[in-house]
Amino acid sequence: MHFRRRIPSLTALVSLEAVLRKKSFTTAATELGVTQAAVSRQIALLEEEFGQPLFVRKHRAIEPTAACINLGATLAKSFADIAESVEAIQSRSQDVLTIGATVAFSSFWLLPRLAEFRRANPGILVRVISQDSPIALDDGEVDVAIRYGVPPFSDATVIASRGDVICPVCSPDYLRRRGEGPLGSGDEFIETDVLDRSWHSWAQWFSLTGAKLEVKPSLRFNHYTETIAAARAGQGIALGWRMLVGTFLEDGTLVRIGGSELAAEDRYNVIVPVKAKRNNARDLAAAWLTASLHG
Repeated sequence: MHFRRRIPSLTALVSLEAVLRKKSFTTAATELGVTQAAVSRQIALLEEEFGQPLFVRKHRAIEPTAACINLGATLAKSFADIAESVEAIQSRSQDVLTIGATVAFSSFWLLPRLAEFRRANPGILVRVISQDSPIALDDGEVDVAIRYGVPPFSDATVIASRGDVICPVCSPDYLRRRGEGPLGSGDEFIETDVLDRSWHSWAQWFSLTGAKLEVKPSLRFNHYTETIAAARAGQGIALGWRMLVGTFLEDGTLVRIGGSELAAEDRYNVIVPVKAKRNNARDLAAAWLTASLHG
């Protein structure tokens, strides 16, 4: 190839990049696993090929020339790009993918669909982190996450997002016992009692939908998963986020009650960390989550 005639020995260029980074022939030689004399010889070959010195030799110190500094910056970036590409290829057969989401999203939406992703990508080991507190992305532990909120986010790049609607839901058995008709004070209301008010309370629901009804929920839980479990068990009416309870509406273990629904203010966002490196498993998961979210 033509570029082989235009560039010096890659071994020599690797030696030069190490010397510039370590600011020492001896330390660079230790990193490369060769002798100091071997590194000096590689630098001398480059200087001979370029027809000019790359370093000013001083007593117990070396000082790179301006041309050497410019070349070193290009080498550092190029070697970093090569290392990332090689790592991405090598990782394809041993990828470990970490997905982060809230407990409710993991339980109700992600897990029923995860088998599809695993069948399509048998070489990827999947780890799911489920927590309702904000998932930190700066430590590199999470590759891709689903965050409920309104973008933009300072620590993440949004790949896709989708809104949701909220409607009252209950079990078919509860609906048979109470009969048809509007919600009223005689109903059993189940509350998700958390500080995060993105989980709407019944008071918020009635206020936002314009209904003039004051209720005192008879059953409260601090996790939405428990709220929905109680509703499916026939213990009352819960507020159902359509994206999360869609599986239960489809299999008939939950039914909508009343005709009102409310568009949620926040959105489900597929995000990747701002500082994320290129990763084959992460890219595949982000694409799959995007398609599933809008499917």
